[in-house]
Amino acid sequence: MIGSTLEAKRLEILHELVPKASTIAAIINPNYPAAKTVTQELQEAGVRLDLKLALLSAEKESDLEPAFAALVQQGAGALLVAQDPFLVSLREKFATLAERHAIPVIYPFRDFVEAGGLVSYGPDFADGYRQAAVYVGKILKGAKPADLPVVQPTKFELVFNLKTAKTLSLTVPLIMQMTADEVIE
Repeated sequence: MIGSTLEAKRLEILHELVPKASTIAAIINPNYPAAKTVTQELQEAGVRLDLKLALLSAEKESDLEPAFAALVQQGAGALLVAQDPFLVSLREKFATLAERHAIPVIYPFRDFVEAGGLVSYGPDFADGYRQAAVYVGKILKGAKPADLPVVQPTKFELVFNLKTAKTLSLTVPLIMQMTADEVIE
């Protein structure tokens, strides 16, 4: 799963954005099939970046408020939301809680940033749809689906919300803004 392999990159981006945060929390749904892989990847990246990682679980919506309280109690200076369809469905709730607790958060998809989140890094879905259309064209021309290789995303996007950064009194470095695919102001 390409999404779960991006968690280390998300942690690096968050660490670069909030370098003073020596503890970073991560919310993971323990019921997500790749939860163990995500956890291991984050732990390895945390060691490499010399960060203390606070791993938090959320498997139902009512787990989010206690998770945010726990990350504040543990002194986390930032939060990473792991990729998971359940967690993605709660993007507005995450934006609200992040603002209430004044915590910088990185998300797996741009939808979170459009809902008021700070930053996201993940697959570019428009590019994925184009790849799917190419496959449909090949199948319509007679190719057997079983003969076509599995294709992983090849294009990823970094999106920042500067309004949210301002609310958090956080300055997004100019180099990060310049390398971003989109900056929402």
